[in-house]
Amino acid sequence: MASASSTSAKNLFVDSKNRLAERVQVNVNNMGSICRQVNRGSQSADMLTHSARNMALQEHAIRNSEENLHKLMLLLTHLGYQQESIQRSVYALENVKEQVRDMQR
Repeated sequence: MASASSTSAKNLFVDSKNRLAERVQVNVNNMGSICRQVNRGSQSADMLTHSARNMALQEHAIRNSEENLHKLMLLLTHLGYQQESIQRSVYALENVKEQVRDMQR
């Protein structure tokens, strides 16, 4: 009987050892999965940081474009005033030409 209980204790020990090894393997695999997720998460954070930096640069470019557009609109307004002034001068020049012709007669 001693050998039967010894064999059963031995089998129980081997079974416990195998179950422990399986659990250790599952835990190692889970740790690997966690490490991969953390790595992906840190890459996501890097990508978000990079995207935020690019967006900030785009905001600066948009602000500069807006300022340039405002300056162009001011230039357009001034060019319009100059065109009106030139047109008035052209009409006045026609009147002056007529007056000069009249004076020459």
